Amino acid sequence: MSNAAKPPRDPDAVHYERLLAEAARFKGVSPWQDAWKRVRRNRAAMASLLFLGLLGAITLFTSLLPLQSPIRQDLETRQYLPPNIAPVSLGLRETLASDNPNAYSQRVSSLWYQPDLFDRTLIRLRVALFGDWCIPSICGTDNLGRDLLARLVWGGRVSLKVGLVATFVSLVIGVTYGSVAGYLGGVTDSVMMRFVDILYSIPFIFIVIFALTISNEESIKQTLLNYGITKIVLFYVLIGAIYWLTMARVVRGQVISLRNEQFVDAARVIGASTPRIIFLHLVPNVLSIVIMYLTLTIPSVILYEAFLSFLGMGVEPPEASWGALASDGIRAITSIRIYWWLVVFPGLALALTLLALNFLGDGLRDALDPRLRNR
Repeated sequence: MSNAAKPPRDPDAVHYERLLAEAARFKGVSPWQDAWKRVRRNRAAMASLLFLGLLGAITLFTSLLPLQSPIRQDLETRQYLPPNIAPVSLGLRETLASDNPNAYSQRVSSLWYQPDLFDRTLIRLRVALFGDWCIPSICGTDNLGRDLLARLVWGGRVSLKVGLVATFVSLVIGVTYGSVAGYLGGVTDSVMMRFVDILYSIPFIFIVIFALTISNEESIKQTLLNYGITKIVLFYVLIGAIYWLTMARVVRGQVISLRNEQFVDAARVIGASTPRIIFLHLVPNVLSIVIMYLTLTIPSVILYEAFLSFLGMGVEPPEASWGALASDGIRAITSIRIYWWLVVFPGLALALTLLALNFLGDGLRDALDPRLRNR
């Protein structure tokens, strides 16, 4: 008994199967994956990203590094020392081995300014790893005999923290304000943006200086401390409240171009609320522009903090920032003697960081621009 002949296959079905098999060999690439590939091809952006990542790790784990004390003073033997490689001892191991349980804590407090639990843990690990050995004063010392390298690294933590926190504040305010104005449109948009125009006309530098000056008054300072608001926290809020204006305008323009797209209409049809459409559908689609603009805002914020610290309105001693260190170096320069290391090293740290952030911003701008995708 012979088998029945198989019916011939549909040529269209065979063609479709071939197309599906060929398509299965190609893996789709999301816009973010494509942007990352293009960033990796940009050598300047990648070098800047690696530099900023290394700088962030160093400032975060500063307490673990074998640095000298950033606040210990020695006016007799170490004042205005030029860069040198003379050995320096920290003097913590003997205190750690003593029978007095409070001696170690007191010694740590005398060598570091108000270390928290995280820094205290890293300091104890640092002593276990490196003992009392410290990196020599390869960047010299200041007018009080303090090691400049240690103050540069600790000051970098303050400067980067101000840049990141203040930029985050401007991000939250600017993205929320701009997306709401752009989506609602009409009279609401006009009123909200005229308010932004009014704020643009205000010289914020004088307002910030005035607010920081008022906050130094003892009764106001104590009242703020009762609510947990220190000068540095006020500093974050004030600077962040300045830089949200441009962010709001940028986000508003992007939302206006997207609010009539089909995916927004589909969200309205299924009954999505206005906040859901704004924050779950529109804001994610403008993140590429926001991320690019953030890399340009952080340098501006760091430079603004350096300017205020240079005027003496920034962080309070004995804490340090790059702007405050540069200001101290300028004051130490006289017509008789120039202590060049007090200006060169803080300025170099600030310049390299700002340059890396700008290179990274340029690379992200090119990578996230869809018009440059095939170039």
